[in-house]
Amino acid sequence: MVLVCFCTALFAWGFGFYGVSVYVAELHATRGWSATLISSATTLYYLFSALLLTRVPGWINRLGPRAVLLGGATTLLGGACVIAWAAQPWQLFAGCLVMGVGWACTSTAALVGTLALWFDQRRGMAISLALNGASAGGFTVAPALVWLAHSHGLAAAVPALGGTLLVLLVPLVLLGGGRARQPVARPGPVPAGFGTRRQALKNGHFWSVSAPFSLAIIAQVGLIVHQVSFLLPHLGAEGASVAVGLTTLCAVLGRIGLGLVIDRLDQRRAAAAGMAIQVVGEVLMMALPGVPAALYVGCACFGLSVGNTITLPSLIIQREFPAGSFGMLVGLSTAVGQLGYSFAPAIIGVVHDLSGGYGAALGLCAALEAVGALLLLGWRGR
Repeated sequence: MVLVCFCTALFAWGFGFYGVSVYVAELHATRGWSATLISSATTLYYLFSALLLTRVPGWINRLGPRAVLLGGATTLLGGACVIAWAAQPWQLFAGCLVMGVGWACTSTAALVGTLALWFDQRRGMAISLALNGASAGGFTVAPALVWLAHSHGLAAAVPALGGTLLVLLVPLVLLGGGRARQPVARPGPVPAGFGTRRQALKNGHFWSVSAPFSLAIIAQVGLIVHQVSFLLPHLGAEGASVAVGLTTLCAVLGRIGLGLVIDRLDQRRAAAAGMAIQVVGEVLMMALPGVPAALYVGCACFGLSVGNTITLPSLIIQREFPAGSFGMLVGLSTAVGQLGYSFAPAIIGVVHDLSGGYGAALGLCAALEAVGALLLLGWRGR
């Protein structure tokens, strides 16, 4: 089941996260549509899927993980094809809405909710291993999509690559997604304050997890989207490629390394330490942009916690909240974070334009993560 979720994550992040930058570039170049128009459609995509994330755990309970994962992957690919074939702006927006449904059913909330059916004691390690598929999608699917789009056009690249991967994914999900070994929730009443999404949103304990990680994910997504633009003037195309690859490699190593021991650690302190390491990397890049070694070290420090920032909220929720609310709270927390990072690229872009460079933008990212780390450590409730 970990392999099933790994491959689903590879597919989802390849087409639904890293692939988005490919769609934006190709549509801008071939259709002549403005960056504002295309970016608006991308923001709609993330916002719409964020609204659906809170429903995903219920869909898994009612329909089963097979139906949700396969339906989500098929819908995600269908929406990506609509975007690739779009001849009018309304088709772009329609494709983004369709793809938003697929992203909600194949991203973090769906995968964590699925693994909760199989794992309890070693859930942290299982989630960490499975979500490495997200990083794998970044350095396998996305580059292949770029090459195929340049060679044969986006309209041919998306269905060809996506169809091939979907054909491989379907039997894997059907064979591996059999009977669950663990119930999605232990029986028993849910304590007051966590029975519904509305109650959770009014609970300070819930926000002690969601708010810090939302700040961190806003910083992460904003920096990732603008990373190449920041690095190119200082490292050139080849150096920037190496730095991005180093970031992704460290994300995989960081997630695997922490996943082996996270079930035995204080997860709030581990998360805060990861954010602090990212702050060090961001400050290095901000203070020494003309020193290549500092940029490489900064990218490595930043990458070490990129994956763990996605993984750790669900593990903290598992440890600190009622088991009966696990799926609902993970979906809600993920939705809160996604609502925030929907605007992250635009926020970083505005700061860059107002300040005339990426120094202030990097400083903002570091400040957001520092505040997030302090909020995580500051909660002393029960």
